[in-house]
Amino acid sequence: MTLNCIAVDDEPLALNLIAGYIRQTPFLSLKGSYSSAMEALPVLLAGGIQLVFLDIQMPDFSGLEFSKMLQRSNATSDFRVIFTTAYDRYAIEGYQVDALYYLLKPFNYQEFLQAALKGVNYFERQATFETVNADEPYLYVKSDYKTVRIDLRKITYIESLKDYVIIHLTGEAKAIKTLMSLKSIEDRLPADRFLRIHRSFVVSMAQVHAIGKNTVHIGGQEISVGDQYREAFQRLVDRWA
Repeated sequence: MTLNCIAVDDEPLALNLIAGYIRQTPFLSLKGSYSSAMEALPVLLAGGIQLVFLDIQMPDFSGLEFSKMLQRSNATSDFRVIFTTAYDRYAIEGYQVDALYYLLKPFNYQEFLQAALKGVNYFERQATFETVNADEPYLYVKSDYKTVRIDLRKITYIESLKDYVIIHLTGEAKAIKTLMSLKSIEDRLPADRFLRIHRSFVVSMAQVHAIGKNTVHIGGQEISVGDQYREAFQRLVDRWA
């Protein structure tokens, strides 16, 4: 598997280093290097990029602001971000925007390669995940080194936890954990049956048994509705009206 990559960093030396590391890595293909987030934006919106090596501190948009903007625009389903920065205080925020990895400057090629391999592992696992169709309403995910078939009717809600997705099932004591992003699984679920109501939660509308002012209740779980998902939540409310 070869991953298409871009590098974004306002420091020329850092940008050249990352671009050189990408060229040095057989399973990565450099599609561009940019000194600002806005220069990189048209390339990402055009599609075809899998990995973005993104500096956090930049003059126009910080890497975190840029990632949040893309997340709000639903433009992040095809690529994942690997942050590069000299400051470790951003690590938690990096996970909050669903970053795949976090490289602390200065980093060497071995550290870069570790991040790149995580990208390959992620997209290889994604390739095992099949889109749902009407004739066979199942998901197939990699979990515990096995491919697991999941009946959509049994899914209660799906939760994002850093690099993993936790799929909760009715009648099952143990949830299914798989290495992928919530956005990628959301894109493959039928929109008339599943609804994203929070940055970290997708719910099965058939499993909702109560709705609060800004909450959804499924079994014993109460899930808050995120501010940016209020419009989607209203669709669920309208069904109950």
